[in-house]
Amino acid sequence: MDSGAESCLLLPSDSVVTDVVDYRGQPAIRSKSGRWKSAWLIIAVEVGERFAYYGILSNLITYLTNHFHQSTASAAETVNVWVGTVSLLCLFGAFIADSYLGRYRTIIVASLLYTLGLALLAVSAMFPPTTSESHSSQMQVMLFFIGLYLVAFGQGGHKPCVQAFGADQFDEHHPEECKARSSFFTWWYCTMCGGILAALLTLNYIQDNFSWVLGFGIPCLVMIMALIVFLLGTKTYRFHIEGHKDKSPFMRIGRVFAAALRNRRKSLSNIVIDEESCTHKAHQCSKQFIFLHKALLGPVEETCSLNDVEDAKAMLRLIPIWSTSLFFGIVFAQVPTFFTKQGATMDRTISAGFDIPAASLQSLVYLGIIIFSPIYDRVFVPIAKSITKTPSGITMLQRIGTGIFVSIITVVVAALVEAKRLKIAQEYGLVDEPNATVPMSVSWLIPQYFLFGIAEVFTMVGLQEFFYDQVPNELRSLGLALYSLIFGVGSFLSSFLISVIEEVTGKDGSWFANNLNQAHLDYFYWLLAGLSLMGLSLFIFFAKSYIYNQKGRI
Repeated sequence: MDSGAESCLLLPSDSVVTDVVDYRGQPAIRSKSGRWKSAWLIIAVEVGERFAYYGILSNLITYLTNHFHQSTASAAETVNVWVGTVSLLCLFGAFIADSYLGRYRTIIVASLLYTLGLALLAVSAMFPPTTSESHSSQMQVMLFFIGLYLVAFGQGGHKPCVQAFGADQFDEHHPEECKARSSFFTWWYCTMCGGILAALLTLNYIQDNFSWVLGFGIPCLVMIMALIVFLLGTKTYRFHIEGHKDKSPFMRIGRVFAAALRNRRKSLSNIVIDEESCTHKAHQCSKQFIFLHKALLGPVEETCSLNDVEDAKAMLRLIPIWSTSLFFGIVFAQVPTFFTKQGATMDRTISAGFDIPAASLQSLVYLGIIIFSPIYDRVFVPIAKSITKTPSGITMLQRIGTGIFVSIITVVVAALVEAKRLKIAQEYGLVDEPNATVPMSVSWLIPQYFLFGIAEVFTMVGLQEFFYDQVPNELRSLGLALYSLIFGVGSFLSSFLISVIEEVTGKDGSWFANNLNQAHLDYFYWLLAGLSLMGLSLFIFFAKSYIYNQKGRI
């Protein structure tokens, strides 16, 4: 803990929080603003938003095939394009929040767009499904896709801002609040998964068995309630003072990189860089990073302010961590796809006449998160803290790396289970029967779902905290947008990997044959395990040389 953090121990509970104002623009009093009383309201907003989002996403492919008569491939493509658009719009939402509106106003605008989009989805569902291209069906399609992409815009503004605004309620320079902020990220993810689980267990059933109007209308009502809850907490919130009001933070940092590119051809002998300020850190840096630091950013210190250059350096340091985390994003993409395909071929009978839907097995991931998150926060962290003497138990990068390691174990378990399933299918002569149920209980899949839930508690939460904490203060919405982009890019990389493997193996025993009993998902899982192990090695290499931005925490 640095000296600044230690000095905070002497501050009274009603002291003024540095660089923070209340809703009236007055200095925020510590005892009257922020902390958990504000954070829980913001967490409740996120629970409602996740309930609404997964209430749409989880069953969207069913609606497209049943009501718009799209083929399975076309419907899957529509869903993938929409999800990818949401990820990209998170960057746009972060730009708007960090450069113009601020997080609070962006959340309000995004929530209104979100609610309008959900309302249009509900209205579009009032049209009966038709088989002809009638005027009414064209109107239904138009309303549906306008609503769907309004939800995407709302999500793009909502996702990078709400979590950042929640973390803003804790003072990073106060030791107790800094520790509470670390717990905030854990409880944020735990309760968020509760909202997802509720959607998977209730809305999908309502949509399939009662009414799509209700299936879309209920999320709309939930988002209205979430916005009301958010507005009710306005008087308790802390708002960070925006620096450099005359310049967008994106423009300031962009100017640094533009200046660096203009100077990229200058010889290193002409580089101006403050070597003394870096001496005490140099032994921690890799040679590659020092070269990049000098060659790219050194020359611009003459034309850009020192703060702008330091912020640009902070963003550059994130690139290796972001890149190596993509391997986790690739594994993440398998849970709603091939994990589900495995379950669809197995014995899913719970009682006579009732088979658990294969897609519902995804609930086990979120159930694992809900169970393990309190264990992590209340048991693991205190034990780790007593050993490492680190306030959060382990560092953010150690937390991320641990989760990546658990994800490797997850795909290894999945490969072993799939190999056993294929062996049983062969023993019972079911290899040529794609629709037959393999006499193997679906409970064999429980370990891989729960293990991935544990991996998410480590890596997902660690990534959220890392990309919030390590970016410049004015770009924290962008930091969380970059976190979200890991999984969007990971999904695209997974699709690319699958297409390449399909091209190579398609003529001689495809790993992804339509008849899963003739496929080799186990080979694919072993390949993912190998790639993830390589990714973990690279992650550890870069993590060892990473220098944290010290903001009152370790």
